[in-house]
Amino acid sequence: MSTPVPWGDTKPSWMIGQVKHLGSVTLGKMLQTKDTGQDVLAPYMRAANAQPDGVLSLDDVKKMWFSPSELDDLTLRQGDVVVVEGGQGGFGRAAYVAEDLDGWGFQNSINRIRPNADNDGRFLTYYLIALRATGFIRRYCNIVSMPHLTAEKLAAIPLPLPSGSQQRAIADHLDRETAEIDSLIAAQERFVRRLHERRDGLIEHYVLRGIDPLHVGADSPVPFLPVGRNYEVVLGKMLDAGKEVRPTDKILPYIRAANIQDSGLVLDDVKEMPYSPSEIRRLDLRAGDVLVVEGGSVGTSVVLGKDMPGWSFQKTVNRARPTGEVDPRFLAYTLRIYRDRGIISVLGNKSTIAHFTAEKLRALRVPSPPLGDQRRTADHLDGETAKINKLIAKTQRHMELAKERRIALITAGVTGQIDITKGA
Repeated sequence: MSTPVPWGDTKPSWMIGQVKHLGSVTLGKMLQTKDTGQDVLAPYMRAANAQPDGVLSLDDVKKMWFSPSELDDLTLRQGDVVVVEGGQGGFGRAAYVAEDLDGWGFQNSINRIRPNADNDGRFLTYYLIALRATGFIRRYCNIVSMPHLTAEKLAAIPLPLPSGSQQRAIADHLDRETAEIDSLIAAQERFVRRLHERRDGLIEHYVLRGIDPLHVGADSPVPFLPVGRNYEVVLGKMLDAGKEVRPTDKILPYIRAANIQDSGLVLDDVKEMPYSPSEIRRLDLRAGDVLVVEGGSVGTSVVLGKDMPGWSFQKTVNRARPTGEVDPRFLAYTLRIYRDRGIISVLGNKSTIAHFTAEKLRALRVPSPPLGDQRRTADHLDGETAKINKLIAKTQRHMELAKERRIALITAGVTGQIDITKGA
């Protein structure tokens, strides 16, 4: 039987309908921060609580005011399905409510689906997870700017309608199979965390050698000097989109904070803007430059392995260019430890948006052993961290394959491509 579901045919005996045929869809309440006189302050479900892969996370709970009648209408019971209504990163995420949440309501970033009698919310949750993974939800929402999976759109999504006993059999099977996969993924995630800790511990041991950068004494075996003593630090150019391009300007690709990651310089998403001849000379990029994030993931840095003619950098990035006898890799390793230990945050400003300005980078005191020691340390760390990074990448690939297997299993189950329902 040909069907309107995104992947074509389903089990021939299944009817085809829409989400509204399986249960009622209700949008939550707009955020209310003040009591109108007879309201109740109650916890509420919001988009952040519905995590990827059907996970419902209630660790971070917020409260707002509901009238008694609103709380009656917007309850959350065992068997309900919550679906994120809006937001670029999360719209369409679905999670199953496994137990009654007495006294809870839900916000208008959430649609609640309450299955009709004899329908199983777990089956519907798995179906929506599969739909989102295929990209159907994104296409279905016809995104122009901010995407929204409204209650009306959600209710009209096509889906197969196996019997209630078949839904339960499919959900039971997927619960067992996905639990095994999730357990494997969790073990791999723990292994990756230990590898990160091992790598960071190595860097800290060889760079700081037990010295606390915040309490360096006069008897320190290694001098701690301001970065500006051995590096010229320059902040990049302010974004000037919309300004008139002068005839002498050149349009150049530029590096911004998002391009600087722990894994290195990531240039998948590159933007351009005009630079004047003087800016091109002042803000060039050469091998050995250390690029340091100024705003955002402050302190994240990379060392350029080669000259980058025809490139420049934006004001979210500081360039530290060696002027003394130093190894820039040693500085990058130091900045990584300072960032991860919170030292940059302690020394930086305490404003809402952190900025690691050029002035702060110049003044930052870092261990400054002789050049030979810096090179030996950097060479050793390059070799050891490369081994760990390779193992991290291999494990992460296994995790991705497990997640792909999970989605394939769910998709096959909810569309009847594998026969789970014998005897159901």
